[in-house]
Amino acid sequence: MKKPLPMKNRTPEEGLTALTDDAERNRLLAEMAEQSTDMISRHTPEDWLFIYASPAVTHLLGYTVEEIVGISAYDLYHPDDVEDFRLRAPTVSYDRGLYTHTYRFRCKDGHYIWLESTSRSIRDPETNDIREILVVSRDATHRIMADKASRRLARVLESTQDLVIFANLDFTVSHLNEAARKALEMECMEYSSFPLSRLVTEKGLATLMEEGFPAAKETGSWRGELTMQNLNASRIPVLLELLAHRSLHGDIEYFSLVAHDLTEKKAAEDQLKQYQAEIDHASRLVTMGELASSLAHELNQPLSAMVNYLRGIERRFADKPTLAWSDVELPITRSIRTALRAGEIIHRMMDFTRKQEPVVTRLNLRDLIGEMINFCESTAERHNVSVVFEPDLKLPDVKGDRVQLEQVVLNLIVNAVEASGSADRDDAAIVRVRVVPHESGQLRVEVEDQGRGISEVDMSRLFDRFFSTKETGLGMGLAISRSLVENLGGELWAENLPTGGARFSFTLNITD
Repeated sequence: MKKPLPMKNRTPEEGLTALTDDAERNRLLAEMAEQSTDMISRHTPEDWLFIYASPAVTHLLGYTVEEIVGISAYDLYHPDDVEDFRLRAPTVSYDRGLYTHTYRFRCKDGHYIWLESTSRSIRDPETNDIREILVVSRDATHRIMADKASRRLARVLESTQDLVIFANLDFTVSHLNEAARKALEMECMEYSSFPLSRLVTEKGLATLMEEGFPAAKETGSWRGELTMQNLNASRIPVLLELLAHRSLHGDIEYFSLVAHDLTEKKAAEDQLKQYQAEIDHASRLVTMGELASSLAHELNQPLSAMVNYLRGIERRFADKPTLAWSDVELPITRSIRTALRAGEIIHRMMDFTRKQEPVVTRLNLRDLIGEMINFCESTAERHNVSVVFEPDLKLPDVKGDRVQLEQVVLNLIVNAVEASGSADRDDAAIVRVRVVPHESGQLRVEVEDQGRGISEVDMSRLFDRFFSTKETGLGMGLAISRSLVENLGGELWAENLPTGGARFSFTLNITD
Protein backbone atom coordinates (compact mmCIF):
# COMPACT_ATOMS: atom_id res chain seq x y z
CA MET A 1 0.00 0.00 0.00
CA LYS A 2 1.45 3.39 -1.00
CA LYS A 3 2.08 5.73 1.93
CA PRO A 4 0.53 9.22 1.73
CA LEU A 5 2.98 12.06 1.04
CA PRO A 6 3.94 14.33 3.97
CA MET A 7 2.05 17.64 3.95
CA LYS A 8 5.19 19.64 3.14
CA ASN A 9 5.73 17.62 -0.05
CA ARG A 10 2.14 18.01 -1.31
CA THR A 11 0.75 20.60 -3.70
CA PRO A 12 -1.88 23.02 -2.26
CA GLU A 13 -4.60 21.07 -4.08
CA GLU A 14 -3.33 17.73 -2.69
CA GLY A 15 -3.08 19.20 0.79
CA LEU A 16 -6.64 20.50 0.66
CA THR A 17 -7.92 17.10 -0.47
CA ALA A 18 -5.99 15.36 2.34
CA LEU A 19 -7.40 17.70 4.97
CA THR A 20 -10.88 17.06 3.65
CA ASP A 21 -10.31 13.27 3.81
CA ASP A 22 -8.94 13.54 7.36
CA ALA A 23 -11.92 15.60 8.46
CA GLU A 24 -14.34 13.06 6.97
CA ARG A 25 -12.47 10.16 8.60
CA ASN A 26 -12.47 11.93 11.96
CA ARG A 27 -16.18 12.64 11.59
CA LEU A 28 -16.88 8.99 10.87
CA LEU A 29 -14.72 7.86 13.79
CA ALA A 30 -16.49 10.31 16.12
CA GLU A 31 -19.87 9.07 14.91
CA MET A 32 -18.82 5.47 15.49
CA ALA A 33 -17.67 6.33 19.00
CA GLU A 34 -20.96 8.06 19.72
CA GLN A 35 -23.00 5.07 18.43
CA SER A 36 -20.89 2.24 19.90
CA THR A 37 -22.23 0.18 22.83
CA ASP A 38 -18.61 -0.17 23.98
CA MET A 39 -17.28 2.73 26.04
CA ILE A 40 -14.44 4.60 24.30
CA SER A 41 -12.42 6.82 26.62
CA ARG A 42 -9.22 8.89 26.65
CA HIS A 43 -7.05 9.33 29.73
CA THR A 44 -4.04 11.28 30.92
CA PRO A 45 -0.92 9.07 31.13
CA GLU A 46 0.05 9.74 34.76
CA ASP A 47 -3.11 9.62 36.87
CA TRP A 48 -5.54 8.23 34.25
CA LEU A 49 -7.96 11.14 34.44
CA PHE A 50 -10.88 10.86 32.02
CA ILE A 51 -10.33 13.38 29.19
CA TYR A 52 -13.20 12.04 27.12
CA ALA A 53 -15.82 9.27 27.32
CA SER A 54 -18.32 8.15 24.72
CA PRO A 55 -22.05 8.19 25.56
CA ALA A 56 -21.90 4.43 26.34
CA VAL A 57 -20.46 5.47 29.73
CA THR A 58 -23.99 6.25 30.90
CA HIS A 59 -25.22 2.72 30.06
CA LEU A 60 -22.18 1.00 31.58
CA LEU A 61 -21.38 3.13 34.64
CA GLY A 62 -24.37 5.42 35.19
CA TYR A 63 -22.30 8.63 34.76
CA THR A 64 -23.01 11.27 32.16
CA VAL A 65 -20.13 12.26 29.90
CA GLU A 66 -19.76 15.57 31.75
CA GLU A 67 -19.69 13.82 35.17
CA ILE A 68 -16.99 11.30 34.28
CA VAL A 69 -14.55 13.78 32.73
CA GLY A 70 -11.87 14.72 35.28
CA ILE A 71 -12.35 11.59 37.46
CA SER A 72 -9.32 9.28 37.80
CA ALA A 73 -9.89 5.70 36.67
CA TYR A 74 -7.77 4.62 39.67
CA ASP A 75 -10.49 5.96 41.97
CA LEU A 76 -13.07 3.70 40.34
CA TYR A 77 -11.03 0.51 40.28
CA HIS A 78 -11.90 -2.15 42.83
CA PRO A 79 -9.15 -1.95 45.49
CA ASP A 80 -8.09 -5.56 44.78
CA ASP A 81 -7.67 -4.84 41.04
CA VAL A 82 -5.69 -1.57 41.10
CA GLU A 83 -2.36 -3.18 41.91
CA ASP A 84 -2.97 -5.93 39.34
CA PHE A 85 -3.02 -3.30 36.64
CA ARG A 86 -0.07 -1.32 37.97
CA LEU A 87 2.04 -4.46 38.38
CA ARG A 88 0.83 -5.99 35.12
CA ALA A 89 -0.54 -9.12 36.84
CA PRO A 90 -1.69 -12.20 34.82
CA THR A 91 -5.09 -10.56 34.40
CA VAL A 92 -3.34 -7.99 32.14
CA SER A 93 -2.13 -9.23 28.74
CA TYR A 94 0.01 -7.39 26.16
CA ASP A 95 0.04 -7.93 22.41
CA ARG A 96 1.59 -5.67 19.78
CA GLY A 97 1.24 -2.46 21.70
CA LEU A 98 -2.25 -3.25 23.10
CA TYR A 99 -2.99 -4.01 26.74
CA THR A 100 -6.08 -6.09 27.57
CA HIS A 101 -7.22 -6.02 31.16
CA THR A 102 -10.22 -7.55 32.99
CA TYR A 103 -11.15 -5.82 36.23
CA ARG A 104 -13.94 -4.56 38.48
CA PHE A 105 -15.04 -0.96 38.09
CA ARG A 106 -17.32 1.03 40.39
CA CYS A 107 -20.53 2.46 38.94
CA LYS A 108 -22.11 5.72 40.01
CA ASP A 109 -24.53 3.93 42.38
CA GLY A 110 -21.61 2.20 44.15
CA HIS A 111 -21.89 -1.38 42.84
CA TYR A 112 -19.12 -2.97 40.81
CA ILE A 113 -19.26 -4.49 37.34
CA TRP A 114 -16.62 -6.41 35.42
CA LEU A 115 -15.07 -4.55 32.46
CA GLU A 116 -12.76 -5.88 29.79
CA SER A 117 -10.65 -3.02 28.39
CA THR A 118 -8.15 -2.79 25.58
CA SER A 119 -5.84 0.23 25.78
CA ARG A 120 -2.97 1.71 23.83
CA SER A 121 -0.67 4.66 24.29
CA ILE A 122 -0.83 7.68 21.96
CA ARG A 123 2.68 9.14 21.64
CA ASP A 124 4.05 12.42 20.34
CA PRO A 125 5.65 11.58 16.95
CA GLU A 126 8.56 13.97 17.56
CA THR A 127 9.38 13.41 21.26
CA ASN A 128 7.87 9.90 21.62
CA ASP A 129 6.37 11.00 24.94
CA ILE A 130 2.97 9.53 25.90
CA ARG A 131 0.34 12.15 25.28
CA GLU A 132 -2.77 10.14 26.32
CA ILE A 133 -4.20 6.63 26.69
CA LEU A 134 -7.02 5.43 24.41
CA VAL A 135 -9.26 2.74 25.95
CA VAL A 136 -12.15 0.65 24.60
CA SER A 137 -14.17 -1.04 27.39
CA ARG A 138 -17.08 -3.49 27.35
CA ASP A 139 -19.21 -5.13 30.06
CA ALA A 140 -17.77 -8.59 30.83
CA THR A 141 -19.83 -9.29 33.97
CA HIS A 142 -21.94 -12.06 32.44
CA ARG A 143 -18.90 -13.80 30.92
CA ILE A 144 -16.85 -13.53 34.12
CA MET A 145 -19.73 -14.88 36.22
CA ALA A 146 -20.25 -17.71 33.75
CA ASP A 147 -16.53 -18.51 33.83
CA LYS A 148 -16.53 -18.53 37.63
CA ALA A 149 -19.60 -20.76 37.69
CA SER A 150 -17.94 -23.09 35.21
CA ARG A 151 -14.79 -23.27 37.34
CA ARG A 152 -16.86 -23.97 40.45
CA LEU A 153 -18.75 -26.71 38.63
CA ALA A 154 -15.48 -28.13 37.36
CA ARG A 155 -14.13 -28.30 40.93
CA VAL A 156 -17.33 -29.99 42.10
CA LEU A 157 -17.16 -32.34 39.13
CA GLU A 158 -13.65 -33.44 40.01
CA SER A 159 -14.23 -33.70 43.76
CA THR A 160 -17.55 -35.62 43.70
CA GLN A 161 -17.47 -39.33 44.47
CA ASP A 162 -20.02 -40.01 41.73
CA LEU A 163 -18.74 -41.24 38.38
CA VAL A 164 -19.26 -38.49 35.76
CA ILE A 165 -18.89 -39.28 32.07
CA PHE A 166 -19.34 -36.90 29.14
CA ALA A 167 -20.24 -38.67 25.89
CA ASN A 168 -20.32 -37.49 22.29
CA LEU A 169 -23.27 -38.01 19.97
CA ASP A 170 -21.55 -41.12 18.56
CA PHE A 171 -21.52 -42.58 22.11
CA THR A 172 -17.78 -42.18 22.62
CA VAL A 173 -16.27 -40.73 25.79
CA SER A 174 -15.08 -37.13 25.75
CA HIS A 175 -14.32 -36.65 29.46
CA LEU A 176 -14.19 -38.61 32.72
CA ASN A 177 -13.91 -37.08 36.18
CA GLU A 178 -11.38 -38.36 38.69
CA ALA A 179 -13.83 -40.75 40.39
CA ALA A 180 -14.76 -42.29 37.04
CA ARG A 181 -11.14 -42.62 35.92
CA LYS A 182 -10.29 -44.38 39.19
CA ALA A 183 -13.33 -46.66 39.37
CA LEU A 184 -13.08 -47.66 35.70
CA GLU A 185 -9.27 -48.08 35.97
CA MET A 186 -8.56 -45.56 33.19
CA GLU A 187 -6.20 -43.25 35.10
CA CYS A 188 -3.15 -43.98 32.94
CA MET A 189 -4.67 -44.15 29.49
CA GLU A 190 -5.98 -41.85 26.79
CA TYR A 191 -9.75 -42.20 26.92
CA SER A 192 -10.73 -39.62 24.31
CA SER A 193 -13.10 -41.27 21.78
CA PHE A 194 -13.18 -44.42 23.93
CA PRO A 195 -16.44 -46.34 23.20
CA LEU A 196 -19.05 -46.00 25.93
CA SER A 197 -20.11 -49.60 25.26
CA ARG A 198 -16.87 -50.82 26.91
CA LEU A 199 -17.88 -49.23 30.23
CA VAL A 200 -21.23 -50.99 30.74
CA THR A 201 -22.32 -54.60 30.68
CA GLU A 202 -24.15 -55.99 27.67
CA LYS A 203 -27.47 -55.78 29.51
CA GLY A 204 -26.65 -52.26 30.73
CA LEU A 205 -25.82 -51.13 27.20
CA ALA A 206 -29.12 -52.53 25.95
CA THR A 207 -30.94 -50.59 28.68
CA LEU A 208 -29.18 -47.37 27.70
CA MET A 209 -29.83 -47.79 23.99
CA GLU A 210 -33.43 -48.95 24.29
CA GLU A 211 -34.57 -46.78 27.21
CA GLY A 212 -31.96 -44.28 28.39
CA PHE A 213 -30.88 -42.36 25.30
CA PRO A 214 -34.35 -42.27 23.66
CA ALA A 215 -35.87 -40.89 26.89
CA ALA A 216 -33.05 -38.34 27.33
CA LYS A 217 -33.45 -37.15 23.73
CA GLU A 218 -37.19 -36.71 24.22
CA THR A 219 -37.43 -35.33 27.77
CA GLY A 220 -33.87 -34.23 28.53
CA SER A 221 -33.09 -36.84 31.18
CA TRP A 222 -33.43 -40.49 32.19
CA ARG A 223 -32.81 -42.24 35.52
CA GLY A 224 -32.38 -45.94 36.24
CA GLU A 225 -30.23 -48.68 37.69
CA LEU A 226 -27.77 -50.68 35.62
CA THR A 227 -24.34 -52.30 35.89
CA MET A 228 -21.12 -50.70 34.66
CA GLN A 229 -17.78 -52.46 34.32
CA ASN A 230 -14.14 -51.39 34.46
CA LEU A 231 -11.43 -52.45 32.04
CA ASN A 232 -10.89 -55.67 34.01
CA ALA A 233 -14.60 -56.52 33.64
CA SER A 234 -15.26 -56.03 37.37
CA ARG A 235 -18.91 -55.05 37.77
CA ILE A 236 -20.14 -51.85 39.42
CA PRO A 237 -23.88 -51.52 40.14
CA VAL A 238 -24.91 -47.87 39.75
CA LEU A 239 -27.88 -45.54 39.89
CA LEU A 240 -27.44 -43.61 36.64
CA GLU A 241 -28.70 -40.16 35.67
CA LEU A 242 -28.44 -39.55 31.91
CA LEU A 243 -28.78 -35.95 30.67
CA ALA A 244 -28.97 -34.55 27.13
CA HIS A 245 -27.32 -31.12 26.75
CA ARG A 246 -28.63 -28.85 23.98
CA SER A 247 -27.26 -25.81 22.20
CA LEU A 248 -29.04 -22.45 22.01
CA HIS A 249 -30.59 -23.66 18.76
CA GLY A 250 -32.07 -26.73 20.48
CA ASP A 251 -29.76 -29.33 18.95
CA ILE A 252 -28.26 -31.97 21.29
CA GLU A 253 -24.53 -31.28 21.62
CA TYR A 254 -23.47 -34.04 24.04
CA PHE A 255 -24.64 -36.33 26.86
CA SER A 256 -23.55 -36.57 30.47
CA LEU A 257 -23.87 -39.65 32.66
CA VAL A 258 -23.74 -39.27 36.45
CA ALA A 259 -23.42 -42.68 38.10
CA HIS A 260 -23.77 -43.22 41.84
CA ASP A 261 -21.90 -46.36 42.92
CA LEU A 262 -24.32 -48.76 44.63
CA THR A 263 -21.74 -51.43 45.48
CA GLU A 264 -21.80 -50.78 49.23
CA LYS A 265 -25.58 -50.26 49.23
CA LYS A 266 -26.18 -53.54 47.38
CA ALA A 267 -23.82 -55.37 49.74
CA ALA A 268 -25.66 -53.91 52.74
CA GLU A 269 -29.02 -54.87 51.22
CA ASP A 270 -27.80 -58.43 50.62
CA GLN A 271 -26.51 -58.62 54.18
CA LEU A 272 -29.79 -57.26 55.52
CA LYS A 273 -31.72 -59.70 53.37
CA GLN A 274 -29.64 -62.56 54.72
CA TYR A 275 -30.11 -61.29 58.26
CA GLN A 276 -33.87 -60.98 57.70
CA ALA A 277 -33.97 -64.54 56.37
CA GLU A 278 -32.13 -65.77 59.46
CA ILE A 279 -34.55 -63.92 61.74
CA ASP A 280 -37.57 -65.25 59.83
CA HIS A 281 -36.21 -68.78 60.08
CA ALA A 282 -35.55 -68.37 63.79
CA SER A 283 -39.07 -67.04 64.26
CA ARG A 284 -40.54 -70.11 62.60
CA LEU A 285 -38.48 -72.32 64.88
CA VAL A 286 -39.70 -70.35 67.89
CA THR A 287 -43.29 -70.69 66.70
CA MET A 288 -42.78 -74.42 66.26
CA GLY A 289 -41.29 -74.59 69.74
CA GLU A 290 -44.36 -72.88 71.17
CA LEU A 291 -46.51 -75.50 69.43
CA ALA A 292 -44.28 -78.40 70.47
CA SER A 293 -46.65 -79.87 73.07
CA SER A 294 -49.60 -79.61 70.71
CA LEU A 295 -47.62 -81.21 67.88
CA ALA A 296 -46.48 -84.00 70.19
CA HIS A 297 -50.12 -84.65 71.05
CA GLU A 298 -51.11 -84.50 67.38
CA LEU A 299 -48.42 -87.02 66.43
CA ASN A 300 -49.16 -89.19 69.46
CA GLN A 301 -52.74 -89.77 68.32
CA PRO A 302 -51.94 -91.45 64.99
CA LEU A 303 -49.02 -93.36 66.48
CA SER A 304 -51.19 -94.67 69.31
CA ALA A 305 -53.90 -95.60 66.84
CA MET A 306 -51.39 -97.50 64.70
CA VAL A 307 -50.16 -99.40 67.75
CA ASN A 308 -53.74 -100.33 68.66
CA TYR A 309 -54.51 -101.51 65.12
CA LEU A 310 -51.35 -103.65 65.00
CA ARG A 311 -51.99 -105.11 68.45
CA GLY A 312 -55.47 -106.08 67.33
CA ILE A 313 -53.94 -107.96 64.41
CA GLU A 314 -51.49 -109.59 66.81
CA ARG A 315 -54.32 -110.79 69.04
CA ARG A 316 -56.17 -112.27 66.08
CA PHE A 317 -53.08 -114.17 64.95
CA ALA A 318 -52.67 -115.59 68.48
CA ASP A 319 -56.09 -117.29 68.35
CA LYS A 320 -55.99 -118.58 64.77
CA PRO A 321 -53.31 -120.45 62.87
CA THR A 322 -54.41 -118.71 59.65
CA LEU A 323 -56.15 -115.44 58.84
CA ALA A 324 -58.15 -114.30 55.84
CA TRP A 325 -57.43 -110.90 54.28
CA SER A 326 -60.89 -109.76 55.30
CA ASP A 327 -59.89 -110.23 58.93
CA VAL A 328 -56.94 -107.79 58.74
CA GLU A 329 -57.91 -105.52 55.83
CA LEU A 330 -59.62 -102.87 57.98
CA PRO A 331 -56.93 -102.49 60.67
CA ILE A 332 -54.11 -102.52 58.09
CA THR A 333 -55.90 -99.96 55.89
CA ARG A 334 -56.49 -97.73 58.89
CA SER A 335 -52.87 -98.13 59.97
CA ILE A 336 -51.67 -97.06 56.54
CA ARG A 337 -54.02 -94.05 56.49
CA THR A 338 -52.96 -93.07 60.01
CA ALA A 339 -49.26 -93.42 59.16
CA LEU A 340 -49.75 -91.18 56.14
CA ARG A 341 -51.48 -88.61 58.34
CA ALA A 342 -48.52 -88.63 60.75
CA GLY A 343 -46.19 -88.28 57.79
CA GLU A 344 -48.12 -85.25 56.54
CA ILE A 345 -47.82 -83.61 59.95
CA ILE A 346 -44.06 -84.19 60.01
CA HIS A 347 -43.70 -83.05 56.38
CA ARG A 348 -45.61 -79.85 57.16
CA MET A 349 -43.34 -79.21 60.16
CA MET A 350 -40.24 -79.73 58.00
CA ASP A 351 -41.53 -77.37 55.28
CA PHE A 352 -42.39 -74.72 57.82
CA THR A 353 -39.03 -74.81 59.61
CA ARG A 354 -36.86 -75.33 56.52
CA LYS A 355 -34.53 -72.44 55.63
CA GLN A 356 -35.24 -71.50 52.02
CA GLU A 357 -35.43 -68.57 49.65
CA PRO A 358 -38.91 -67.01 49.27
CA VAL A 359 -40.80 -67.98 46.12
CA VAL A 360 -43.78 -65.77 45.20
CA THR A 361 -46.51 -67.82 43.54
CA ARG A 362 -50.29 -67.92 43.11
CA LEU A 363 -51.84 -69.16 46.37
CA ASN A 364 -55.30 -70.37 47.33
CA LEU A 365 -55.89 -68.38 50.50
CA ARG A 366 -58.87 -70.45 51.61
CA ASP A 367 -56.88 -73.71 51.58
CA LEU A 368 -53.83 -72.13 53.20
CA ILE A 369 -55.80 -70.68 56.13
CA GLY A 370 -57.67 -73.97 56.55
CA GLU A 371 -54.38 -75.90 56.78
CA MET A 372 -53.02 -73.52 59.41
CA ILE A 373 -56.21 -73.82 61.48
CA ASN A 374 -55.90 -77.61 61.37
CA PHE A 375 -52.22 -77.32 62.23
CA CYS A 376 -52.92 -75.57 65.54
CA GLU A 377 -56.17 -77.43 66.34
CA SER A 378 -54.62 -79.18 69.35
CA THR A 379 -53.38 -75.85 70.74
CA ALA A 380 -56.89 -74.40 70.41
CA GLU A 381 -58.45 -77.40 72.19
CA ARG A 382 -55.93 -77.14 75.01
CA HIS A 383 -56.90 -73.46 75.53
CA ASN A 384 -60.64 -74.25 75.26
CA VAL A 385 -60.89 -72.15 72.09
CA SER A 386 -62.76 -72.83 68.87
CA VAL A 387 -61.35 -71.36 65.64
CA VAL A 388 -64.13 -70.46 63.20
CA PHE A 389 -63.40 -69.85 59.52
CA GLU A 390 -66.21 -69.40 57.00
CA PRO A 391 -64.53 -68.57 53.70
CA ASP A 392 -66.19 -67.32 50.57
CA LEU A 393 -66.05 -70.07 47.96
CA LYS A 394 -65.31 -67.47 45.25
CA LEU A 395 -62.19 -66.03 46.86
CA PRO A 396 -59.60 -65.05 44.22
CA ASP A 397 -56.02 -66.30 44.50
CA VAL A 398 -53.36 -64.07 46.04
CA LYS A 399 -49.65 -63.51 45.38
CA GLY A 400 -47.15 -64.54 48.03
CA ASP A 401 -44.59 -67.00 49.34
CA ARG A 402 -46.40 -69.99 50.90
CA VAL A 403 -44.08 -70.48 53.88
CA GLN A 404 -44.00 -66.76 54.71
CA LEU A 405 -47.78 -66.43 54.43
CA GLU A 406 -48.26 -69.55 56.55
CA GLN A 407 -45.97 -67.98 59.15
CA VAL A 408 -48.09 -64.80 59.28
CA VAL A 409 -51.42 -66.65 59.51
CA LEU A 410 -50.11 -69.12 62.10
CA ASN A 411 -48.64 -66.33 64.27
CA LEU A 412 -51.91 -64.41 64.31
CA ILE A 413 -54.08 -67.48 64.99
CA VAL A 414 -51.83 -68.76 67.79
CA ASN A 415 -51.73 -65.27 69.37
CA ALA A 416 -55.53 -65.03 69.15
CA VAL A 417 -55.98 -68.50 70.67
CA GLU A 418 -53.64 -67.73 73.55
CA ALA A 419 -55.25 -64.30 74.16
CA SER A 420 -58.76 -65.78 74.16
CA GLY A 421 -57.83 -68.78 76.27
CA SER A 422 -56.14 -66.69 78.93
CA ALA A 423 -59.24 -64.52 79.46
CA ASP A 424 -61.34 -65.20 82.56
CA ARG A 425 -64.30 -67.09 81.16
CA ASP A 426 -66.10 -70.37 81.78
CA ASP A 427 -67.45 -71.11 78.32
CA ALA A 428 -65.38 -71.85 75.23
CA ALA A 429 -63.93 -68.80 73.47
CA ILE A 430 -64.17 -68.23 69.74
CA VAL A 431 -61.46 -66.97 67.39
CA ARG A 432 -62.93 -65.84 64.07
CA VAL A 433 -60.98 -65.72 60.81
CA ARG A 434 -62.46 -63.80 57.87
CA VAL A 435 -61.36 -62.84 54.37
CA VAL A 436 -63.11 -59.78 52.90
CA PRO A 437 -62.48 -57.39 49.99
CA HIS A 438 -60.45 -54.30 50.87
CA GLU A 439 -61.04 -50.79 49.52
CA SER A 440 -57.60 -50.82 47.87
CA GLY A 441 -58.61 -53.69 45.60
CA GLN A 442 -56.73 -56.20 47.76
CA LEU A 443 -58.04 -58.94 50.04
CA ARG A 444 -58.11 -58.31 53.80
CA VAL A 445 -57.60 -61.17 56.25
CA GLU A 446 -59.03 -60.57 59.74
CA VAL A 447 -58.30 -62.57 62.89
CA GLU A 448 -60.53 -61.63 65.85
CA ASP A 449 -60.00 -62.85 69.41
CA GLN A 450 -62.05 -62.64 72.63
CA GLY A 451 -59.20 -61.63 74.88
CA ARG A 452 -58.79 -58.56 77.05
CA GLY A 453 -57.81 -56.31 74.14
CA ILE A 454 -54.68 -54.22 73.72
CA SER A 455 -53.84 -51.39 76.11
CA GLU A 456 -53.15 -47.94 74.71
CA VAL A 457 -49.54 -48.11 75.91
CA ASP A 458 -48.93 -51.51 74.31
CA MET A 459 -50.64 -50.54 71.04
CA SER A 460 -47.88 -48.06 70.11
CA ARG A 461 -45.16 -50.69 70.61
CA LEU A 462 -47.03 -53.78 69.47
CA PHE A 463 -45.00 -54.32 66.29
CA ASP A 464 -41.60 -53.36 67.73
CA ARG A 465 -38.98 -56.06 67.75
CA PHE A 466 -38.39 -57.73 71.13
CA PHE A 467 -41.59 -56.26 72.60
CA SER A 468 -44.08 -58.83 73.84
CA THR A 469 -47.14 -58.86 76.08
CA LYS A 470 -46.47 -62.54 76.87
CA GLU A 471 -44.35 -63.41 79.88
CA THR A 472 -42.32 -65.93 77.90
CA GLY A 473 -42.60 -64.28 74.47
CA LEU A 474 -39.57 -63.19 72.44
CA GLY A 475 -41.36 -60.24 70.82
CA MET A 476 -40.46 -61.27 67.26
CA GLY A 477 -43.65 -62.79 65.83
CA LEU A 478 -45.65 -59.62 65.10
CA ALA A 479 -42.62 -57.61 63.99
CA ILE A 480 -41.63 -60.29 61.49
CA SER A 481 -45.24 -60.81 60.38
CA ARG A 482 -45.57 -57.10 59.54
CA SER A 483 -42.27 -57.17 57.65
CA LEU A 484 -43.34 -60.23 55.65
CA VAL A 485 -46.72 -58.71 54.78
CA GLU A 486 -45.12 -55.41 53.69
CA ASN A 487 -42.65 -57.32 51.50
CA LEU A 488 -45.67 -58.82 49.75
CA GLY A 489 -47.12 -55.34 49.10
CA GLY A 490 -49.66 -55.32 51.94
CA GLU A 491 -50.18 -53.83 55.40
CA LEU A 492 -50.68 -55.34 58.88
CA TRP A 493 -52.38 -53.49 61.72
CA ALA A 494 -54.26 -54.06 64.98
CA GLU A 495 -57.33 -52.53 66.61
CA ASN A 496 -59.55 -53.15 69.61
CA LEU A 497 -63.12 -54.35 69.12
CA PRO A 498 -66.03 -52.43 70.70
CA THR A 499 -67.36 -55.69 72.18
CA GLY A 500 -63.99 -56.62 73.67
CA GLY A 501 -60.99 -58.42 72.27
CA ALA A 502 -58.79 -57.37 69.40
CA ARG A 503 -58.69 -57.70 65.64
CA PHE A 504 -55.50 -58.14 63.60
CA SER A 505 -55.89 -57.44 59.88
CA PHE A 506 -53.55 -57.63 56.89
CA THR A 507 -53.96 -57.11 53.17
CA LEU A 508 -52.68 -59.14 50.23
CA ASN A 509 -52.45 -58.46 46.50
CA ILE A 510 -54.80 -60.39 44.24
CA THR A 511 -53.27 -62.22 41.27
CA ASP A 512 -54.01 -60.81 37.84
